[in-house]
Amino acid sequence: MSSRISALISDVDGTLVTTNKVLTERARKAVADLHRLGIAFAIVSARPPEGMRMFVEPLGLSQVMAGFNGGAFVRPDLTLLEERVLAPDVARRALALLDSKGIDAWVFAHGRWIIRNPKGPKVDHEAMTVQFGPTVVSDFGSALDAVHKLVGVSDDHAFLARCEVEMQGRIGGSAAVARSQAYYLDVTHPEANKGDAVHTLSKLMGVPIEEVAVIGDGLNDIAMFAQSSLSIAMGNASDEVKAKARFVTSSNEDEGFARAVERYLLAPLREGAA
Repeated sequence: MSSRISALISDVDGTLVTTNKVLTERARKAVADLHRLGIAFAIVSARPPEGMRMFVEPLGLSQVMAGFNGGAFVRPDLTLLEERVLAPDVARRALALLDSKGIDAWVFAHGRWIIRNPKGPKVDHEAMTVQFGPTVVSDFGSALDAVHKLVGVSDDHAFLARCEVEMQGRIGGSAAVARSQAYYLDVTHPEANKGDAVHTLSKLMGVPIEEVAVIGDGLNDIAMFAQSSLSIAMGNASDEVKAKARFVTSSNEDEGFARAVERYLLAPLREGAA
């Protein structure tokens, strides 16, 4: 492990917040302590940037945020710095596969969340999470020309996992394909994955990658674990995810994020100053 950690990059859902999307006081204090001790803090998420806005004020965020698994990098005021969108033909091929499987599809493009089935699975859940509603269309049309993220949504988690494998086989070289949740299959630009996102955030923050710690809970977080000597998996992560991390903290329902910050980032600094 690097003798110096200068930044922490955190996943959001399942990590920074509880299952009910609550940002606890202990988590807020942990981030405030990082700021006070000069450790930069940034977030990366499968969410659209607009769905990360609610964290800026309570966490005092000043660093760049990465949405869409690294498909869009924005300042805290949501000014776009960099973006990576799917090639139109890849977006259409991915959509065709989802449609052939009868899996509901969402498109995030042009700053909008676009859906065809307002009564489909997880629509209300997503609206609550990102705190804005979808645009309902009968056909995605030209939105497929500049897609930040295409999502397959299903309550049949095992079926979606099989679709993930098939999608990776068909278009894996032209897109990043990974489930951000058991019920969400994300398809993004091939460089819009959390591994590449960590490197871009490191560059934009001016912090050497060797001094960046990461924390997450999902399959899509494994890519960023591979980029850091200090990788932390949440206790609510699957065994597959935990096996890829250096350390494992408690769950997001048991202050896992705050506990990890306190134990692996703050305690070593305090011990070194003693």
